[in-house]
Amino acid sequence: MFGFIGSRLLQAIPVLLVVGFIAFALFDYVGDPVSILAGQDATAAQRLALSHDLGLDQPFFVQYGRFLWAALHGNFGNSYRVAQPVANLLAERLPATLELAITASVLAFAIGVPMGVYTGIHRDSFLSRLMMAGSLIGVSLPTFLLGILLILAFSVGLGWLPSFGRGPVVHVGSWWTTGFTSWAGIRSLILPAITLGMFQMTLIMRLVRAEMLEVLRTDYIKFARARGLTDRSINFGHALKNTLVPVITIIGLQFGGIVAFSLVTETVFQWPGMGLLLVQSVAVADIPVMSAYLLLIALVFVMINLIVDLLYYAVDPRLRARR
Repeated sequence: MFGFIGSRLLQAIPVLLVVGFIAFALFDYVGDPVSILAGQDATAAQRLALSHDLGLDQPFFVQYGRFLWAALHGNFGNSYRVAQPVANLLAERLPATLELAITASVLAFAIGVPMGVYTGIHRDSFLSRLMMAGSLIGVSLPTFLLGILLILAFSVGLGWLPSFGRGPVVHVGSWWTTGFTSWAGIRSLILPAITLGMFQMTLIMRLVRAEMLEVLRTDYIKFARARGLTDRSINFGHALKNTLVPVITIIGLQFGGIVAFSLVTETVFQWPGMGLLLVQSVAVADIPVMSAYLLLIALVFVMINLIVDLLYYAVDPRLRARR
């Protein structure tokens, strides 16, 4: 087991190097931070001085080498926009993004799996057909449009929930912050969590339904029925357990996608997370922040894939026996 974990961590090193190189190369062409920061009225001497201070007058590979060497030591440089260390900015925004992503994933799993099981067992019922019709809306509706509709309905129309912001937060430890300690913080989390988790919930529901229908047609399920086992034991003790392997894969990858691509939801609700920080950084071509963000997201995906592989061993006994 430890050898497996070590090999996966070693495989992650070239992945992070390639992602860092691609990110730095792409962001080198997104805009000129000197022109954005100095303004139109700056003189040529002021532009040259600012470019020298930012290190942008060096060749590309020299800039990339300095960025990579600093990143290995946990230093991603200073933000062009706010002149603060990038690591501090990401650490300040990371709790908000993780809190939103975890809440959205828990909602998607807690609602999507039972709905998928029900639609798989009672596939011809009216409620099952209604859930499947609703899932098409959840899959097809863009995230930003869903967020705007929720704001119009529950914030503007009914006035039940706030439309933007994170609400009051409490510091836990040296850098972690949470809004779960107050009702105002929880109310601020409801709409963005539903918006971010809607697509994942419908995807999980449809996947569990498809896997349940496939498993219920297998021979060992027919043999279990012939032995006189109850429907509850068959559906939840045998069928559902064998649908978890692909579901774990989807949940893991979707959680990484939630963390990486929450920028639309965070922008709509002005949620102070890493996604909103990335949008603000793109506007001024803040290359250190954008590069560090992509490296962090690549690390998140690598760790999630490792956790998913380890969960395979816990769910599927065939993998443990083969190992």
